[in-house]
Amino acid sequence: MARFVLTGRFLNLRPDTIRVLTAARTYCSSSGASARQRVNGVDLFYEQTGRGQHAVLLLPGALGSSRTDFGPQLKSLNKERFTVIGWDPRGHGRSRPPDRDFPADFYERDAADAVDLMKSLGFCKFSLLGWSDGGISSLIAAARSPDLVHKLVVWGSNAFITQQDLVLYNAVRDVSKWSARMRQPMEDMYGAEVFAGTWAAWVDGVTQFIKRPEGSICMECLPLITCPTLIVHGEKDPMVPIFHPQYLHKHIKGSRLHLMPEGKHNLHLRFPEEFNKLVEDFLDE
Repeated sequence: MARFVLTGRFLNLRPDTIRVLTAARTYCSSSGASARQRVNGVDLFYEQTGRGQHAVLLLPGALGSSRTDFGPQLKSLNKERFTVIGWDPRGHGRSRPPDRDFPADFYERDAADAVDLMKSLGFCKFSLLGWSDGGISSLIAAARSPDLVHKLVVWGSNAFITQQDLVLYNAVRDVSKWSARMRQPMEDMYGAEVFAGTWAAWVDGVTQFIKRPEGSICMECLPLITCPTLIVHGEKDPMVPIFHPQYLHKHIKGSRLHLMPEGKHNLHLRFPEEFNKLVEDFLDE
């Protein structure tokens, strides 16, 4: 596999849930480069496109990958202004083996892998775009590595779990009840049996947080986030009630909340032009 060679022209170099995935297929691998990088004992698959001075890492949702979750962003985010990295977290997509598991610290593990991947690629400062589960890991990464994270954008994410959330998650546990259109990309990636079992394990993985005080996933991290933060929320999101982005906005100092009236959980795939412009403008400020 071709490996993208970074040069000194970059100023920042050192010496989940249900998704509509068809829009992601617009990404053409010839527009960038892909490789695997050894990070924290595993080989992480990543894709890189663009040549801008501002490095951006895309963090996918539950069991998602760079291409299934971020095709329109890999294809269309401004390549002159940004260097965009999409990756598959450990156990996701092409970052297997190992198989995906869900210990109590799996969000923290993804956050550490994300930061260490960017460091291993030579970036000393970068922004994070996190969707759904990837947004949760982004929150943790921004809190724990404030000197590395330049800006943060999250959508479809939450810092705690409620009984209402568990009802929503259990309603989608059985993937055989999903439409074929929604299942197909994930079954193509994992195989039908592995996908069904791993998705059920994901539901169990997030359910464990209900046992924590206030159902916290990363509530304690929010006051520690110091970088400029944009929280985007689709007002028709069926998986993430609006009290979640409102809580993030209240507890992340100086954060900005942008509501998309017609947006659902996959707003960045459904309305890619609007979303990409919103993100580009925020990152360029």
